Amino acid sequence: MRNQKPAYAAAIGANFIFGSSFASIKFLTPGYLPPLALNGIRVLTSIVLFWLLYLFFKPKVALDRKDLPRFLACAITGIAINQVFFVKGLSLTSAIHSSLLSLATPIFITIVAAIVLKEGFTRFKALGLLSGVSGATLLVLSKDLSQTGTQVWLGDLLILINAISYAVYLVLVRPLMEKYAPIQVLRWVFTFGAFFILPLAWTDLGQTDWTRFDAVEWTALAWVAVGATFGAYLLTVYSVSLIGSAQYGAFIYTQPVFAAIVAMLFAGETYSWTKALAAGLIFMGVWLVNKKQAATDRAPILVAEKK
Repeated sequence: MRNQKPAYAAAIGANFIFGSSFASIKFLTPGYLPPLALNGIRVLTSIVLFWLLYLFFKPKVALDRKDLPRFLACAITGIAINQVFFVKGLSLTSAIHSSLLSLATPIFITIVAAIVLKEGFTRFKALGLLSGVSGATLLVLSKDLSQTGTQVWLGDLLILINAISYAVYLVLVRPLMEKYAPIQVLRWVFTFGAFFILPLAWTDLGQTDWTRFDAVEWTALAWVAVGATFGAYLLTVYSVSLIGSAQYGAFIYTQPVFAAIVAMLFAGETYSWTKALAAGLIFMGVWLVNKKQAATDRAPILVAEKK
């Protein structure tokens, strides 16, 4: 049996980087640069780094034209929608809210896999979906006293859309992981994604006042662009290629732990009983959708299970 410890370590590492970057993104936008400008920097940086890696890790398998539609779909869901909605949503809500809502990703992965991959949808998964949606709804409807903006609910909604889009991406990218090297997949996914993001970000990039940046801002930007984009995506795709999108999704529950610690230490955010209850409901949902039922208790609901 293949040793899965490196895949698990990569999954934890990716989610640590993702989680700890919430506060950095919140710090940068919209205070120092617009959300779309940050998206543009993330994509441009990643494209340069992934194509530089091409000089050292040339693919053994040439790109098959019949896979272009799937690459394009991954670029739209994993880069364009995912990143634009995430950064814009985080600029309106709190880092803790965003990280807790991102917990819904494993639940959405299960739903998408049931529809796309015909993996089946059991009672436990239905209960998990209900629990997760209840927690997310509670979080969206609750007031965050650490936020002064009036559009926190809109930010929460955008983060939920981001979670759904990322779940679709993790399911769609799996067949590509089985055929191509992870670096090759990410290089093309980011390249195609740039065609959607850069036209939107170009104006904001040109209007950004870079003279306001000092060592702190540049460090935060480097962490987001290099660590939370290039590095975290690379670790994610490596982990998914070995253990699959469903198992990787289970590690996303570590994100709010890292995000909450960093946000409370460096961003002055607070935790509340409402957030704890919402987190508990979402955690319960993640546990239920990943719970295996006995063979005699399986009851397909939406899609027939594979025989």
